[in-house]
Amino acid sequence: MEDNKLFGEFPPVPTEKWEEVINKDLKGADYEKKLVWRTVEGFKVRPYYRAENLEGLDYLDSNPGQKPFVRGYHTADNVWDVRQDILVPDLAEANRIALDAVERGATSLGLCAKNVTSVDDLAVLLHGIYINAVSINFMCSDDYLSLLKLYVDYARRQGFDPKQLRGSADFDMFRYALNNGRFHRGEDGDLAMAKQLVEWAHTELPLFRVLTVNAQQLHNAGSNIVQELGFGLAAANELISRLSDLGAKPELVASSIVFNVGVGSTYFMEIAKIRAARLLWSTIVEQYKPASDKPYHLFIGATTSRWNQSVYDPYVNMLRSTTEAMSSAVAGADSISVLPFDTAYKQADDFGYRIARNQQLLLKEESYLDKIVDPAAGSYYIENLTDQIGRGAWEHFLKVESAGGMCSALRAGLVQDEVEATARQRDNDIATRRTTILGTNQYPNLLETMGDKIQSDKPDKSDKSDKPDKSDKSDKSDPADIRTLRPYRGAQPFEALRMQTERAARRPRVFLLTYGNLAMRKARSGFATNFFGVAGYEIVDNPGFATPEEGAKAALQSGADIVVLCSSDDEYAELTKPACDILKGHVKSIVLAGFPADMVETYRSYGVDEFIHVKTNVLEALTAFQKQLL
Repeated sequence: MEDNKLFGEFPPVPTEKWEEVINKDLKGADYEKKLVWRTVEGFKVRPYYRAENLEGLDYLDSNPGQKPFVRGYHTADNVWDVRQDILVPDLAEANRIALDAVERGATSLGLCAKNVTSVDDLAVLLHGIYINAVSINFMCSDDYLSLLKLYVDYARRQGFDPKQLRGSADFDMFRYALNNGRFHRGEDGDLAMAKQLVEWAHTELPLFRVLTVNAQQLHNAGSNIVQELGFGLAAANELISRLSDLGAKPELVASSIVFNVGVGSTYFMEIAKIRAARLLWSTIVEQYKPASDKPYHLFIGATTSRWNQSVYDPYVNMLRSTTEAMSSAVAGADSISVLPFDTAYKQADDFGYRIARNQQLLLKEESYLDKIVDPAAGSYYIENLTDQIGRGAWEHFLKVESAGGMCSALRAGLVQDEVEATARQRDNDIATRRTTILGTNQYPNLLETMGDKIQSDKPDKSDKSDKPDKSDKSDKSDPADIRTLRPYRGAQPFEALRMQTERAARRPRVFLLTYGNLAMRKARSGFATNFFGVAGYEIVDNPGFATPEEGAKAALQSGADIVVLCSSDDEYAELTKPACDILKGHVKSIVLAGFPADMVETYRSYGVDEFIHVKTNVLEALTAFQKQLL
């Protein structure tokens, strides 16, 4: 083609030549250690990809709207539901929030129906809402079949045709089991209820999806991406398989499922995860030989990560959820719910709801992400991530199938074991700061206090999407033989340390004794400030002292509990003994910033108690300091 003439002037550069240049620039450094990213999922991500890396990916020739639907189900646009979840049991208050949400741009509502027992209750909850124009998604109910029957009655009384109404029911037997240790009505009872829901809704509410798989529960318990996707799809397949055995049509069950994922901050990985979900779903559905393409459309609901949220420096949560929502939109999620930035420590208010909603509206109205179908398509990097995530998730899917299906895998603890092992790994990465939670385990706001802002009834304790309902009316005759899975936030251990400091009668004081080489003392004083700052300690920094004795005397005059020696490795030889001779016995701890391995025992003999450095487990070290100081 004529367009190729320009490129003909530039000869192709083989990968070997690129590698030669890279290795030259590395100057002998290890290529694998410096440039290859080892993900928590266990696979390696190269620093760059080329067209040759796409060989063998047979789905690349498909267009949007074509099997296997990696590129999504839309062909003309990328419209998604702007969903706002309102987990407020008070019906009138929930209605007030919902009306404001719809007026300001929400097109989908998640509503807590815990207190709905009559059509009159629904009239309060839905007052003023045009349910034919907004997707209504019911949550928190113990009996979704009765609830939906009330909804049909309400719709008809209001003059709406139930067959034209969109929405969903949050019926998820697997999440309930992982929260409570047993199935709600017993395994067989829950499956029978699921079949009833599917077949009843097919007649009365055909645009409603009445079964939900909340893979986000695994995400919020610390799982990695391939576990969330593989185990979540195994749960969805279990519904199709088991309900088919009970006589339900497989394509009807498949078309009744909402697949909810949590979206974290690994931006490109999360884009690839949602694309891989559609690829694997097509593989699963194909085995049931549906008569139409409708069952291939997996409705994917994306919710920004609760696991990533922090109490301290909470406005950073806005940045996290913006990238998470953007990943969801670029990947073609059908519905996106952005959690208000402050829900880690308080009930959401109008400001939090408005910011969360506007994050999506900006992605639509300012960035036009709703106009472009699959903008990530053809990216060598993202296509390879899609393939790797798909392969890893499929391995987990097959593990569950080999165990006899999701119900059997939960009873055997297979899912819990794997998720908890990953959660421990992620916790360790946070504790050692291989993973940064900005404002929490790194770069804290030293003057911030949050104790007076935390509400005891915050959603972390009452959110039905993640927490068990201790007042439920489940079948207690069903044995509690399923180990529960605990949702949590990665920041919580560091937050607990800092909150302990806030509540103490006096904040521990850390004096930075800086000496010698300007660059090294500033670097190590900065490191020490971050290190002790994440526990909320008072930091006394200094421009530098002319002699060790001058610095040590100033430290004593400051009333410091901890003195941190900050200098270069070479100059520690002249700083440490004179400073320790003055400080030892007068402060609670003498700490050296760095780890001069060949001198550690010598410095300990002078009086140094601890060494802090990049390989220190910060959480363990600060926990020990707390026990000593508070």
